[in-house]
Amino acid sequence: MIPSRRLVLLAALLSLPLLFSGLDRTVADTALLANLLLLGLAVVDLLISSSPHDIEVLRRISDVLSLGADNPAVLQVRNLSQQPLEIELHDDAGPLCAVERLPQSLELGVGKSGEVSYIVRPGRRGASVMPAVHLRFRTRLGLWVRQQERPLETPIRIYPDIRAVYRYELLARQNRLAEIGVRMVRMPGQGREFERLREYRYGDEIRQVDWKATSRQRQLISREFNTERNQNIVILVDCGRFMRNESEGISYLDLALNSAIMLSYIALGQGDNVSLLAFSSRIERFVRPVRGKPGIQQILRSTYDIQASSGVSDYSLALEYLTTVQRKRALVVLITFVTDELQMKVIGDSLRLRSLPYLPLCVLLQDDGLQAMAGRIPGTDLEACHTAAAAQILSGQTHQAAVLRESGVMLIETSPKKLTERLINEYLSIKARNLM
Repeated sequence: MIPSRRLVLLAALLSLPLLFSGLDRTVADTALLANLLLLGLAVVDLLISSSPHDIEVLRRISDVLSLGADNPAVLQVRNLSQQPLEIELHDDAGPLCAVERLPQSLELGVGKSGEVSYIVRPGRRGASVMPAVHLRFRTRLGLWVRQQERPLETPIRIYPDIRAVYRYELLARQNRLAEIGVRMVRMPGQGREFERLREYRYGDEIRQVDWKATSRQRQLISREFNTERNQNIVILVDCGRFMRNESEGISYLDLALNSAIMLSYIALGQGDNVSLLAFSSRIERFVRPVRGKPGIQQILRSTYDIQASSGVSDYSLALEYLTTVQRKRALVVLITFVTDELQMKVIGDSLRLRSLPYLPLCVLLQDDGLQAMAGRIPGTDLEACHTAAAAQILSGQTHQAAVLRESGVMLIETSPKKLTERLINEYLSIKARNLM
């Protein structure tokens, strides 16, 4: 409990006569008596007022929250005391989250209940606990403010932002995927799974003609094929120290996981099998192949608490481990961030030395700050030095990227902002061209 402003002002006012105690002893005695009476009144106020234990508080929030999203939460409060209360509430969201729309005040009559709605916004992924609720209210005479930190532990799990998955599903139903940069490419006749029969069109291959159907219909009928299903996708996510870099406050690792989850959801919807391998200087996590859209929940549960390591990523270790768990042909998608051409050479050597039937797709995140530095016009000698160094680094990366492409490694160099759409479009293009 803490003294209210009313109690402090009264005590200060009644203490003023003590300044003149040297002039008149009676005034001093009167002031001392008044302060003693105020003290007694303050004690009585505590005795006749409600206790914080007379207030019942419950927290309602999902045990799974989305990173960077506005997650709704509610505090339910019930007044069990014998007097009306005006209660001020605040929530301790733990080290990984922040709250908005708090503190709030709530007026409750005797035996009445109410609730306060607010927003919890996670700043990092992982497992956490919302430990306590803070409440305060004035005593009956208003001389004290009673407060309490009420232990109220709620375990929460913070997943990567999965709103994009729901948005994709909604736009797909409305045929509006172009709004998020996704191009649904169809190349009939390039797959091997039969889809339907249709009339022959100029440009169709002769081998597509169904001669039995043609003889029955007395006109040329072509077979149309769809892209194959039940293919294997392995997503390698770099969790090394360079993935701690940030773009607009979000780490490259979080961006990579967001894109990996989105790609997984689409690949599962296409009927493919998806597995995920997170690595740094060691194998951080491996999610065995899942199939069907419900499998996205297993990937989310298995990867939500992965954090960037302080070690340097070992690409050879990741590929060596992959050869022991994935022996069938698969599209291997590596999402990483490198700072120089030497690291790109290591990636190329790791991918090229594998004799297993993998189709490698390397996704390199670009450093937007480095790009901006290389493209600016320097105003001082120091800025000119920085610009030249940045341009040299980018030139080396461009050269090594060309070497990777010549060796048969598909490569995407993309800004972190466009990672998801570039990755999804490349996957759909690979499926349409029947490269897998």
